[in-house]
Amino acid sequence: MWVHPMPDPVALSIGPLHIRWYGLMYLAAFIQFVALARVRIKQPQIARCGWTKEDIDDMLFYGVLGVVLGGRLGEVLFYHPEFYFANPLEIVKVWNGGMSFHGGFLGVLLAMSIWAYKRRRNAWDVLDFIAPMVPLGYAFGRLGNFINAELPGRIADATLPWAMIWPNVDNLPRHPSPLYQTLEGVVEFALLWYFARKERPRMAVGGMFCLLSGMGRFITEYFRVPDYEVHFAGITISAGQMLSLPLIALGIVMLIVAYRRGAHAPDRVPSQEAQTRAG
Repeated sequence: MWVHPMPDPVALSIGPLHIRWYGLMYLAAFIQFVALARVRIKQPQIARCGWTKEDIDDMLFYGVLGVVLGGRLGEVLFYHPEFYFANPLEIVKVWNGGMSFHGGFLGVLLAMSIWAYKRRRNAWDVLDFIAPMVPLGYAFGRLGNFINAELPGRIADATLPWAMIWPNVDNLPRHPSPLYQTLEGVVEFALLWYFARKERPRMAVGGMFCLLSGMGRFITEYFRVPDYEVHFAGITISAGQMLSLPLIALGIVMLIVAYRRGAHAPDRVPSQEAQTRAG
């Protein structure tokens, strides 16, 4: 039987400065975003739209704010409002873990919409551009959850070869659900990157991201101890599944709209010089 290694959440200490594994996973997520985005802007259908390295660096700043603020507020409001409202100082302690994927998604949507408005980009084009880089970032975040021994899995059959005991929970065999969700992010990245390699109608890549992410999270929730469950019409679903249903619906609607409109190339943004002259 595997036993969770329960590693020290602090990866490195330099005097009073403590660098945590959870923070390093988020740093890795942002680095991979930049690296993949620089590959993506070289794809013919993307290069024709005038994306630049400066756009990537600028979007990263907005994206970090969206992920951190949205993810934390989502954790506070969607999952544990009673605890955080009773202990408001805990809200800022993001290094201890506790980030909501759905909150981060909404935060990034808002941040990218603001960036698109400022840069005169179509917001759907921005979503289509960044979507393939998001799943690997999600995977790194879930790996950070595993290192922190967070999000334990449901009790598993002891004969399951990869069942794992979480000493901070109990001595029962459990599914290593954060690792399942790490794998989920890797698979979604592979599918979405392949899908986005060809020119697609506006909203199609973003819609596929919403659909894959919602479905992936809905499935992996069956193996994770739920934060809480919702009972409706004789059906029981977890909080994560309930929040994933709108994401699945949004993805389906976006794909239908995208392909009903037919091929619609993203807007080509005027050069910086042209924007300056126009101003």
